This record gives sequence, structure tokens and C-alpha cells, in this order.
Amino acid sequence: MAQVTATAERTVPAPADRVRAAVADYSVTRPAILTEQYSDYSVTTGGTGPGTTAAWKLQATKKRVRDVKVQVSEPTPGQLVETDANSSMVTTWTVAPAGDAASTVTITTTWNGAGGIGGFFEKTFAPKGLARIYHGVLDNLARTVSG
Repeated sequence: MAQVTATAERTVPAPADRVRAAVADYSVTRPAILTEQYSDYSVTTGGTGPGTTAAWKLQATKKRVRDVKVQVSEPTPGQLVETDANSSMVTTWTVAPAGDAASTVTITTTWNGAGGIGGFFEKTFAPKGLARIYHGVLDNLARTVSG
């Protein structure tokens, strides 16, 4: 099994504190910025930042739907880590200042990929597909926090 990594990054036209608050808001902002690949979104506990537990379905491809149930932690300020209870998937959201009125938001997801030929295809194509989904989420985030 090889580790697979998908990353997307975007500069958002809003101060880091506003963007961090939006990213940490699992109750209102997060479901509003998700793309059509996400469904059945719910918050089980908490709702803001560390300690939140949330669940959703992620349809990565026409045939591949993943049930995700995350526990949110904040190992360092400006960084939220979502650890999936159903798999080895870990998603890290990092928000860093990019000047006075802008922020850089990076989403990085890692997981243990399959072995063999299936693992080769997963490692080759899954990061691009997931990054495409994340770019849509980041576009929605940018519209939400800059408005």
C-alpha cells in the first residue's frame, strides 16, 4: 500500500481570521461551500472547529461513493485536521495570511492506497479528481468570505 496525496490551493480575497472562522464553521459555512459531489452532510457533535464530528458522502467518481465520518482537531493554529473514522483518509485545511486582506487556503488529503495495478491507477488518477473537487469547494469559499 502506498500513500496517496491530493492537494488544492487557492488565494482567497479575505483576511486569514475571517477565512479561518469560515473553514471552522461546520454547521453553516461548510455545508454551504460544498460541491455537488457531497451529499447527506450532517454535524454529529460540536459544529465549530476542534471537537466537531461530521459525516457526509463523497462521490469521487460515478461509481465511487465514500462514506466519510470525521473527527476535527487543530494541532496548530490555522490548521484543521479531519480524520476519517471509516478509512485511513486524513484531510488538512491550512489557512495562512497572504498580505493584509488575503489568505492562502490549502486542502491536503492523504490515505493508504490500494496495492498492485489498482493502486497504480488510484495513485495516478484519484489525486487529480479529488483536487478538482477541492478547487470547486475553494471557489465557493472565496465567494462566501469575500462577499
